Amino acid sequence: MPQDSRDVKPDRQDARDRRRAERRAEMVAAAMDAVREHGPGVSIAQIAAAAGITKPVLYRHFDDRADLQRAVGTASAEILMSRIWPTLAIEAEPVEHVVAIIDAFLAGIEDEPQLWRFVVHNPAEPAAGAEIVDDVRSQIAALLATIIGERLRAEGRDSGGAEAWAYGLVGMVQSAGDWWLDRRTMSRDALTNYLTTLIWGGIASVAGIDSPTAAADVLRLVPDPVPGPVTPEKTEKEATDG
Repeated sequence: MPQDSRDVKPDRQDARDRRRAERRAEMVAAAMDAVREHGPGVSIAQIAAAAGITKPVLYRHFDDRADLQRAVGTASAEILMSRIWPTLAIEAEPVEHVVAIIDAFLAGIEDEPQLWRFVVHNPAEPAAGAEIVDDVRSQIAALLATIIGERLRAEGRDSGGAEAWAYGLVGMVQSAGDWWLDRRTMSRDALTNYLTTLIWGGIASVAGIDSPTAAADVLRLVPDPVPGPVTPEKTEKEATDG
């Protein structure tokens, strides 16, 4: 019995939509590679060349440069958040979660500095970058607000300011991260420690928390980096020494 054409058309449309989405994803990946190679000032022509297509073909899949920047920003944000979310799965004290979140964020922008600058500080399309930054800021602030709020409530303190503080702290960490990418006057571990000392010092003061989670002790929570490349033998030795 011949198949009803009405049943075929949706399948064909779905296939076309899937293929279009796949092609768009391929172009986003190519755009990210082009940004890594040419920096945040990469041109549309360079992005198209990286994708092996022409600019007109590229613009069949993106409305304009801002649309492309948003797509690259969304993909970059997913990579960054994939580093941060697992930190909550660690069985640890709240201050150690704060350390892990800050370090994961800094590691993300350290590994992809060109992408970070392209998305966040691109003068060609500042509005598109702002949308991505707002989304990332909201996700990280939600994590910090939960950590801060839970700790304050556990100490019987008012947690009403947790979300406002969290947003302020995220802005501080982002600004410090931008400064650090440009200056590189200290290691990532050192910056993580300094930021955590300030952040947890404030939380500890509000919550009335004493040592070992007071600000002065936070500096010892992140171990010093091991000189040289990390190897399985070195990791095993660290575990034995610990």
